[in-house]
Amino acid sequence: MRRNVSAHAPGAIRRCRLTACVIAGAALLPPLLILPASGADDVADRRLQDAFTDAAREFQVPRSVLMSVSYTQTRWDSHPGAPSVAGGFGPMHLVDAERVPARAPATGTRPPDNGRSRPQTGAAGSLTADPASPSARHAVQPADLQHAARLIQAPTERLRTDAVANVRGGAALLAATQRQLGKPLSANPADWWETVARYPGTRDVTSAAAYADDVFALIRKGAHRTTAEGQEVTLPATPGVQQHPRTPRLQGPQRSKEVECPAELACDWLGAPYVEIETEDSDTDYGNHDLGDRPRDQPIEYIVIHDTEAELPSMFQTVQTPTESSWHYSIRSSDGHVTQHVKTKDEAWHSGSQFVNARSIGIEHEGFLTQPGTWYTERMYQASAHLVRYLAKKYGIPLDRQHIFGHDNVPAPTADSIPDMHDDPGPFWDWRHYFDLLGAPLRATAGPDSDVVTILPDYGKNKPRFTGCTGSGALCRPHGSSAVRLYTEPNEHAQLIQDPGRRPEGDNSTEDVNDLGSRVSTGQTFAVADRNGDWTAIWYQGRKAWFKNPKENPTAVGASGRMVTPKDGLDEIPVYGRALPEEDAYPEDVEEPTDSPLPYSFLAGQRYVTQSGVGSSYTAKTFSETPNPVVWGQERYYEIQFGHRLAYVRAGDVDLVDSSATTAGPQGQPQEAPAGAAQGQPQAAPPGAAQGQPQEAPAGAAQEQPQEALPGVPQGAAAGVPQGEPLGGPLAEPQDDPRGETQEEPQDEPEEEAQDEDQEDPLG
Repeated sequence: MRRNVSAHAPGAIRRCRLTACVIAGAALLPPLLILPASGADDVADRRLQDAFTDAAREFQVPRSVLMSVSYTQTRWDSHPGAPSVAGGFGPMHLVDAERVPARAPATGTRPPDNGRSRPQTGAAGSLTADPASPSARHAVQPADLQHAARLIQAPTERLRTDAVANVRGGAALLAATQRQLGKPLSANPADWWETVARYPGTRDVTSAAAYADDVFALIRKGAHRTTAEGQEVTLPATPGVQQHPRTPRLQGPQRSKEVECPAELACDWLGAPYVEIETEDSDTDYGNHDLGDRPRDQPIEYIVIHDTEAELPSMFQTVQTPTESSWHYSIRSSDGHVTQHVKTKDEAWHSGSQFVNARSIGIEHEGFLTQPGTWYTERMYQASAHLVRYLAKKYGIPLDRQHIFGHDNVPAPTADSIPDMHDDPGPFWDWRHYFDLLGAPLRATAGPDSDVVTILPDYGKNKPRFTGCTGSGALCRPHGSSAVRLYTEPNEHAQLIQDPGRRPEGDNSTEDVNDLGSRVSTGQTFAVADRNGDWTAIWYQGRKAWFKNPKENPTAVGASGRMVTPKDGLDEIPVYGRALPEEDAYPEDVEEPTDSPLPYSFLAGQRYVTQSGVGSSYTAKTFSETPNPVVWGQERYYEIQFGHRLAYVRAGDVDLVDSSATTAGPQGQPQEAPAGAAQGQPQAAPPGAAQGQPQEAPAGAAQEQPQEALPGVPQGAAAGVPQGEPLGGPLAEPQDDPRGETQEEPQDEPEEEAQDEDQEDPLG
């Protein structure tokens, strides 16, 4: 979350949260994105690989264990001299107690609850336990840098700044713990499970076991990565390593019954208030979320990824304040601990769009987008992926970038709200790695000449220039990024693409880290408009946008799927930030919201990728002890990747077009369409359209249009809503009212349920 937060009512913008906008203390601001000079030129370097081999041999620790622990802690990144938020240094994340920043109390004063009782909790994420409990007996210190320095007889400063010494220190700690447990220094990785579980120092036995399971899942799977410092590191797969026997999980304090989390995650509850409040002008309002009955009354279709732009303790104060925003889950940076605030059946106020709030789950990740090396920890990535995969399976949410997206991808609900939309988690969030952890890796699904592409740069090597990390106009230190910049011409000296919604006065886009106007992000899929040598053009917010895409280091790959294009005879169609019902759908006692198309042009001949159909709905929000009724319309929409943000178009305005791997030729020359191409598709580009624009739809494309709504459906019924249509399938037929008694809410899965047979869970 960044900047101000939109209210629950469309068009109203909430002010900066009560405490969350306080900038982190100086202790949490190490030198930004520090990289050593040796890695600045990205030359492949195997010194770190050799350091793992040498340290494993010296301290008799299996190399796979040492490397997998390091990867699970830091993905082998060093950031020399720059600690994480937990005070961890180097590729082994050795924690220096002298450098751990002082943290505020976890929850602050609980606001008045207006007589309503809520479950009482301690500090969110607290690891306190009864001294006799298994959790207390498990309590250990995290991998201590001072202790490691003594074990290898090296100055502590060397372990902070020298990756080789840091790896030696981590190996020495693992060997010392193994001996302390009375176990031999075995060459069999499976014999080190208990030692690995103690390495992060968590006192929560569930978290410790999940951590060890993740480490050993990686040992079996293997990994290869170029680190932020340019080091080439490879962990060979060892699929034969035996899994740790499953035993009944030892539990510390019992989980609150409100918590909705996978069994392997450490989760607790710190509830957001639902109370009436009195405003300054003596009117009544309420906060800070809405009651719902999802998925019975509305489908849960999206998961929105946020970062907090504040320390988590202040966020806990914010989420307990009735006049502030809310979200469903918070994830702590240091260890991935999860705290739930709003039940998933209810609607949190997190996205800046009431329409998206009604259909989504919001997850806040502790951190600052300009300091990814400090805050975007591997422990947080992994915990988040566990949680998102659990929620996606529970509610049938597709694992793609039109359903799992950032706060910076949320469509603005109205034209005037565009400048106030948020920009987190920002260009340094590693979407490619995140989807690997989700078990849905982003990859090419068509050949390089396809007329659809998925943005997919090499995160470690893709380091576009950014400014504004430490101050306005100040150059950010180079860092891996998911962002690819867009230009008006196939030339890096050309002007950046301008966003007329974000900058209605016509100001140019900038390279500022918070300026989304001229960039796309990993996993987003677009229709190809042209090609010119190493450059590819896509349709983006109504115009052609160019990005560099050389064959030897591509930033996008071929994709298959479906696109929408204006129906024959329509020169331009409107684009929307929400899918509202038609006028006749609203009951007399519900005021119809103002229809507000976005200030962009979707012209004849242009195409945009869709991955789902969307039913139209609206809810007039008021304080109530029961969920507000949902108005469902017969109008249907397609969700499209229109720019950096998503958008919606009416299904009746467009035709569906299948992608073709042969439509775009080597230099963008369009190929002959198949014989018998469907009528009703654009036959030729409008005057002045670019070469390489697809000119005819594949045969039969227009046959897959959504069916007319069933006659006789009563107003307000949820009869026309497509429920999670997969890419490539037709819009769903009208459903029964989702509030009907025959539909059951998805149940939590048993802890020991087997994984899907067709896809291995990379998290173990």
